[in-house]
Amino acid sequence: MAFGIDRAELNAWKAAVSRGETAFLTHFWYDPRFPQFRTVTKVGNADFDKLAAWCRANGLNPTYIHARSPFPHFDLLGEKQKEILLKENLHHHLARFKLNLP
Repeated sequence: MAFGIDRAELNAWKAAVSRGETAFLTHFWYDPRFPQFRTVTKVGNADFDKLAAWCRANGLNPTYIHARSPFPHFDLLGEKQKEILLKENLHHHLARFKLNLP
């Protein structure tokens, strides 16, 4: 379940993904399989090959891409999520969801 985003943010992410851009959407999230995490960042790109290349360039296994048309995405969690958000200069994601706190 996603929390903490509005329809406009979701639609902007979907539009960017549809254009073949690598887009980031962070939101509060709960999944009983991963109770230690409270947020997820979805990295999406409708061009599966570009998304797979992005994963490899960031040390991530493209096998774990959710190949859900029309919005394929990779879920970032935990320390890797923070690392990638910093690398991509998405500091507002870190601050908004309090991911920069120990």
